[in-house]
Amino acid sequence: MIALPMRPHCWTEAEYLAFERASDGKHEYYDGQIYDTVGASLQHAQITANVIAALHSATLDSPCRVFTSDLRVKLHRAYVYPDVTVVCSTPQLADQDTLLNPTVIVEVLSPSTEAHDRGTKWQRYQQLESLQDYLLVTQDKPRVEHFARQGAQQWSLTICERLSASVALTALNVQVSLAAIYANVTFSKSEEAT
Repeated sequence: MIALPMRPHCWTEAEYLAFERASDGKHEYYDGQIYDTVGASLQHAQITANVIAALHSATLDSPCRVFTSDLRVKLHRAYVYPDVTVVCSTPQLADQDTLLNPTVIVEVLSPSTEAHDRGTKWQRYQQLESLQDYLLVTQDKPRVEHFARQGAQQWSLTICERLSASVALTALNVQVSLAAIYANVTFSKSEEAT
């Protein structure tokens, strides 16, 4: 999650990386500014853990590897920490600790980050040639928005809103059920779907 810029200083990418590697916390970088990340809600953490578990189980017999939000990804003039990242080829790293070639990225939406995850972050994710699937997972009701690459500049959108539905990730050759994504998550009665 992103908070306000830490300082009104224009940081170079090298300065950011040095700062980040020396820091105890995680920070994202956009166009010369460093942003502090903040903790996640219980609901957010549960959904993220569920997605990691479901993707890990589904890809055990494949070359794909599932990573937590501790793995930094390099974008155009930005460095970010997606909630979940999957790589299905040999991981390509910049500076030993920053991923360049994610296949799938999952962001669990929060009130403080939703506009950013749908806007600036998504625009930059689209520039990653390796990226095949982008999932936006709502945390207050069953809803997963799946963007699947159809061509260099073309993406299709599928929205799943029932716990009985599944998301088909063709890049991984797997189906992930919303029931698995939302296991142990409680919704208000008005937000439940079957």
